[in-house]
Amino acid sequence: MARNTLHDIKRSLDSHIGERILLRANGGRRKTVERSGVLEETYPSVFIVKLDEDKHSFERVSYSYADILTETVELTICRSDENIRIALEQQ
Repeated sequence: MARNTLHDIKRSLDSHIGERILLRANGGRRKTVERSGVLEETYPSVFIVKLDEDKHSFERVSYSYADILTETVELTICRSDENIRIALEQQ
């Protein structure tokens, strides 16, 4: 069941490759890190985000789909007139 859920997260991200996203990640010790960039690519276990060059000291970050499942990472797809939060519905 968890494997199907991770696969569902990957499939939903596959449809947003090339779009701008906003990430909120747990940075440890009650610290939240916010990053923005473009969803560059998805792989079987991780996805890659190319960060905005002027705002961050490094070029790319990767996170696993389990990070979204465990809510360690919150991902928001940014479009010109709306923001879509990638979230799982509890079944």
